[in-house]
Amino acid sequence: MKVAIVHDWLNQLGGAEAVLEALTELYPEAPIFTSIYHPTAMPDRYRQWDIRASWLDRLPLIKTHHQPFLALYPLAFEGFDLRGYDLVISNKSAFCHGVITPADTVHVCYCLTPTRFLWDYHNYIQNERINPLAAALLSPVLPNLRLWDRVAAERVGHFVAISQTVRQRIRKFYGRDAEIIHPPVDVDRFRIQDGHEDYFLIVSRLVPYKRIDLAVEAFNKLELPLVILGDGRDRSRLQARAKANIEFLGRLPDSEVERYIARCRAFIFPGEEDFGIAPVEAQAAGRPVIAYAAGGALETVVEGVTGVFFREPTADSLARAVSEFDERVFDGQEISTHARHFDKDTFKRKFQAFVSDRLGT
Repeated sequence: MKVAIVHDWLNQLGGAEAVLEALTELYPEAPIFTSIYHPTAMPDRYRQWDIRASWLDRLPLIKTHHQPFLALYPLAFEGFDLRGYDLVISNKSAFCHGVITPADTVHVCYCLTPTRFLWDYHNYIQNERINPLAAALLSPVLPNLRLWDRVAAERVGHFVAISQTVRQRIRKFYGRDAEIIHPPVDVDRFRIQDGHEDYFLIVSRLVPYKRIDLAVEAFNKLELPLVILGDGRDRSRLQARAKANIEFLGRLPDSEVERYIARCRAFIFPGEEDFGIAPVEAQAAGRPVIAYAAGGALETVVEGVTGVFFREPTADSLARAVSEFDERVFDGQEISTHARHFDKDTFKRKFQAFVSDRLGT
């Protein structure tokens, strides 16, 4: 069986790439078709893969500033020649589901989300603080891109959604149903530690939609210790607002991140995400999560068992949840056992079974 994997772009590392890595383990001979590939921004191990970038890859500045070119991505993905493949898997949050496959090819789309800037444009522009020039370039072409996106979704044979939230969006925007298979989390990296230290923890890219600003404001009021791991374009703004009890440590080696997670009082997850890998990692280490009650957190955090929720997307609501939090009511082993529902092997087993069923093998 010949398999091809299609991925939106390879110029930054995130949850989509965790899925891609699991897919390459399932189908190690499959080439990866993508719009752009920026090798120096990706892990060295990616250079061992058969990565085939589109003609967009040759445009100046696109690898570091891909958003102004978004209107060109449909053309790039439609241009790939996928004849001869029995199975095409698109790992999609943007345009890659729009590839054109032969009639006898099975196309499975693992959907991280329907294209966010098309179907949630105003929130996307606000939350991402998109450059005004890029926003001005995008606005006139949105109606045509939405039409293309809906037509492209009709080319997909089978949709798989990462969460119930995404499944509902697929149904609303594409008129299609989807199986739910949660994305892979490398839970084996984490171990339960005896005891904990006195800090709360965030591990995240520091970009606006992650709502780290809510945590900064809440912990400024509480004056409790908060450690923030990660980097991003929002870091300087957040640091300027933070009091001395909030510590920004930037990007750290995996071993250090694992240690900080395992020793925190609780993991803070202030934003709404389609799934959210970081809180599952914290649970794998036996640590409870304080999360905003929306999106994927509703499927990964069990209230009163593996964490607690705050109900409003405000600093005051988060501060109340933190001040009322009592880590003594949580059992680390029970939390860690729950996290295993989302491990990589579970993803691979469910995805392979789904594909085999659709192929009739």
